[in-house]
Amino acid sequence: MQANQSDGSFLPSWLYTSEEMDLWDRSHYARRYWHPIAATSSLKPGQTIAVTLLGMPLLISWPDEGEPRAFLNRCPHRGVAFQTTDQPATSCRRLICPYHGWTYDLNGKLLAAAREQDFLEPLDRAAWSLSPWLCRVDGPLIWVAFDQDVIPLGEQLALIHQEADAAWSSRLQERRQHRLSLGCNWKIAHDNTLDDYHVAIAHPTTLHREQGPVRHYSHRFSRFVNLLETPHPDGGDFQTFGLPPWTHVLVWPDQRMVLLEFLPEQADRCSLQLRLFSPDHDDDPAAIDTWLQQLLTFLEEDRRLVESAQTGYRSGLEPGPAHSLEQRILHWQRIYRHQLPSPGAFKDDRSQDAISAFSA
Repeated sequence: MQANQSDGSFLPSWLYTSEEMDLWDRSHYARRYWHPIAATSSLKPGQTIAVTLLGMPLLISWPDEGEPRAFLNRCPHRGVAFQTTDQPATSCRRLICPYHGWTYDLNGKLLAAAREQDFLEPLDRAAWSLSPWLCRVDGPLIWVAFDQDVIPLGEQLALIHQEADAAWSSRLQERRQHRLSLGCNWKIAHDNTLDDYHVAIAHPTTLHREQGPVRHYSHRFSRFVNLLETPHPDGGDFQTFGLPPWTHVLVWPDQRMVLLEFLPEQADRCSLQLRLFSPDHDDDPAAIDTWLQQLLTFLEEDRRLVESAQTGYRSGLEPGPAHSLEQRILHWQRIYRHQLPSPGAFKDDRSQDAISAFSA
């Protein structure tokens, strides 16, 4: 779907520095969307893996029959985790709490509790199942959602399915993971990755070589997803998708793919999570290491820029006029703007006043 996203203004700088907004982003904004929590290639039927999403401990299981499941990684008895996040995917038929031995199947059903006959009241096993989360497989990823009040995953990924389904639906293997700490609000890093205005200037020998001349840039939009598509020097098209809450998918013509997420930590700090995927046959370790290093080189260039921008925003910046090559930023910012709470949601009078002025 073609769209004109050139009208509008940027979000005000206080949204990038407020402690209350940082809390709201993690506790409310994030709940509207699905989150890619693991690669399907990292988990096999009959296995489980422990992960963390915004401080929430999760356990992903894949029963021998059926689709992956997601649960809070805590025994309902006293809250102890079944697995730790430093463990790789583990093959098991049962989940056994290391504290008191409560035993569950991979669908989250309580099978037995140690010395069950000695509870002070009869134990109703059905009342003590694991707490489930919404969980879906789409493309090479397992996605989870906090609760039922979430947009359909198909809408969140609509343009990816429409424009890159051959790569998205192929048998992609996760090759590498990497995390970077950034000294900026996640929205600055997210905006920057949607910013097609800066690439030729800030990345002349790195990303610009992948994306090619600015005159060939082509943009497309769905309700939640935006796309920059450019001819790749090796033939075919290089595609960069941006989607909420803070996610980016880069697709090469040879079906290699990168997933980028900017996970909030504090008002002025976030984590960049990077995942590299390639087809089954594309498993040359040296080539993959070279690819990773190329990505880290341009991401280091971006790190210096976004951390500098955080300082500028903190000084009370009023963002300047939007350029036509910044329309993907405006597209996402409209999504965020429409989700903002009413002024009365904040205790800080300054936040209430700012929301009132911003919403007027």
